[in-house]
Amino acid sequence: MWYVYILRSIQFPKQEYIGATADLKRRFPEHNAGRSPHTAKFKPWKLVWYCAFPDKYKALEFEKYLKSHSGRAFAKKRLLMLNGAREPAQ
Repeated sequence: MWYVYILRSIQFPKQEYIGATADLKRRFPEHNAGRSPHTAKFKPWKLVWYCAFPDKYKALEFEKYLKSHSGRAFAKKRLLMLNGAREPAQ
């Protein structure tokens, strides 16, 4: 299985990160340990959404979509609000 996930910084709640991995249980602690240059500056993180895909290429395709302008709008409206991960205050 492959996972697409969305993290939100605890200290900087407007900062979000979208990623994909084959091992979410291993990857999430790596973000919080500062082992990823893209997320180290805004740690610690909380996992606000994830989805499992049986196919690596479908997962990477969906990750790419979520990183697009329309994908971010979709995630904000359909994934994060439904999951109870409220949008940070403006």
